[in-house]
Amino acid sequence: MKSTGIVRKVDELGRIVLPIELRRSMDINEKDALEIFVDDDKIILKKYQPADIFTGSMEDLVDYKGKKVSKATIIELAKLAGLEVK
Repeated sequence: MKSTGIVRKVDELGRIVLPIELRRSMDINEKDALEIFVDDDKIILKKYQPADIFTGSMEDLVDYKGKKVSKATIIELAKLAGLEVK
């Protein structure tokens, strides 16, 4: 893990400010969603990228009842169900 040398305090509402340099280098913009991970004593922030709930693919996604599913997965599931896919 690489240190940036940047230190920020947590405010009374539990918020921190991500410096503009980091946001630019990580392509994080206003209103972007961040995923939060915990690894032992570390908190890891990652820009959220929606993915297929079955395969993790991020290509050709379709929203189905609030979940992301790729078109390739839909075709594979249809074939498993015995449906003819064109």
